[in-house]
Amino acid sequence: MLWPWAFLPYIAMSIAHVIALATDADFAAPTKLWLMPLLAVPVIVSLRLRPVFAIVFLLAAIIFSWLGDGAGAFFPAGPELPLMLLFFGLAHIAYITLFVRTLSVTRLPWWTLVYAAWWIVMIIVLGPHTGGLLIAVAAYGLVLGATAAFAARCHPLITIGGVFFLLSDTLLAFRLFLPDMPDWTSPLVMLTYTLGQGLIVAGALTALRKKTA
Repeated sequence: MLWPWAFLPYIAMSIAHVIALATDADFAAPTKLWLMPLLAVPVIVSLRLRPVFAIVFLLAAIIFSWLGDGAGAFFPAGPELPLMLLFFGLAHIAYITLFVRTLSVTRLPWWTLVYAAWWIVMIIVLGPHTGGLLIAVAAYGLVLGATAAFAARCHPLITIGGVFFLLSDTLLAFRLFLPDMPDWTSPLVMLTYTLGQGLIVAGALTALRKKTA
């Protein structure tokens, strides 16, 4: 079983990045850009898993997340926040497609209604502060909530990963649109983000391994 060990570089880089944010170190930016390429490693060493469709969409979600992480660095002439919303929106759509078409093992639990309530509260609280990005933020919130909801139909690791991903983007939204957020929320955003992404990928590979066996 090679693929669990393939997560170690990602885990190490995630820890390094969170520490860099917490200590305001210079290596925070470069370590962020290494996160998604290293998360792709366990997927790449699992290419024999089936269906191929699942691996393709899993890699697509990771690639779009990487572009979202590095939107400012990769597209310096473009508007960073709209590009982030676009790329992460595409990543969430890839995850939703993967969950619905391949990894779902149960019906949508009733408790996922909390994600609809979350979206309404976020629009009420943040809407007045988003300016011209209100529609984009609202649309992104819908796909983010849908990712968390459909993750609840899958392997427990994916379910938990969806919760962490939602928590990360919720904290990030408050940092982006509300003033005076405490500094400690910056490393917390990335701690929950790396946990969420890692758990989703680990859960997906675990489920696909059972299907392939």
